[in-house]
Amino acid sequence: MQTFSKSTFQPLLAAKEGSPLVSLIDRARALAALDKRLRQSLPEPLASQCRLANVREGRLVFLASSPLWRTRLRLEASNLLAAASEAGVPAFELTVKVAPMLTVPPEQASHSPVTPAAAAALREAALQATDPELRQQLLALASLADSTS
Repeated sequence: MQTFSKSTFQPLLAAKEGSPLVSLIDRARALAALDKRLRQSLPEPLASQCRLANVREGRLVFLASSPLWRTRLRLEASNLLAAASEAGVPAFELTVKVAPMLTVPPEQASHSPVTPAAAAALREAALQATDPELRQQLLALASLADSTS
């Protein structure tokens, strides 16, 4: 288990509206570190279905991936508030909002951007082009069909 010092989370308490960008970055890093620490106090798979979104006015704001996980997270409120207190973040209330976790779509198989027929037409156009730069670009486009097949 990773250990955190209470000073790690001080930017959460010190950042004010209108502060410089550096303060905002520090706050984001502190939120990420606190999120990691608080989720360590949660059972799996609950920990992977929620994340800390904000700390404001003594309130921990969490996002849960579904209403089911929101309910389960609310049952852990006392544990989370105690863990926040141990981290030096005074929190007395837990708010949980439902926000589906974004997933990264699997990479699609890359398709040749140029069909063989289009490549043939590009080569023919390149042969007829009088401008050497245009000829080179047309041949480069035609070669895209060759590199993927």
